[in-house]
Parts: sequence; structure tokens; C-alpha cells
Amino acid sequence: MANDSLPSTMATVPGFDPARAGKSAECDGGGAIVGTRYAGREEFAGTLTGEYVDHGDPPWRWYLLKDLVRRPEGYPGDAVWCLAENLFVAGEPV
Repeated sequence: MANDSLPSTMATVPGFDPARAGKSAECDGGGAIVGTRYAGREEFAGTLTGEYVDHGDPPWRWYLLKDLVRRPEGYPGDAVWCLAENLFVAGEPV
């Protein structure tokens, strides 16, 4: 799942992964379809900053993807938080 902001009600532990900083990556996830009770697939591509947040208990790791070269039509902003399990990093095994 891709997310442009993380809910603030859960504990978060920030970190930095220098091995991923500056790498090209893609992520996908679900997002609400405005005006409906449905969700659809969203795809993003950009550059990892190396920043991550472990969120919740048990923790789920989210990586920050910026300088987006692919995003859903009408997506506001140039960054998105991507769940680690939905992240595909260039040069890393799938």
C-alpha cells in the first residue's frame, strides 16, 4: 500500500537506510476512489530517500519515495510512503 501520510495515532520509529538512498524504485498499493466506497490499484515510481518509518505493533516498515516519475492521475505532491512489502528496488532481488 502506498500512503502520502501515516496516521499519527500509532507509535513510529524513524530510521535511515543508506544502502537504499538514491535508488530508483517502484511501489504499488490500494487507494480510495473518490466519491465511492471502493478502492483501486495505484502505482508509483521515483527515488528512495533512504528514510523509513517503522509504524505500529508489530511494526510495518514504510520507505519514503520522492521525485516521482509515475503517480496516479491527480495525485497531489511529489512523494509517497510505500510499504516495504510493496516496494520493488532497482538492482535488488524480487
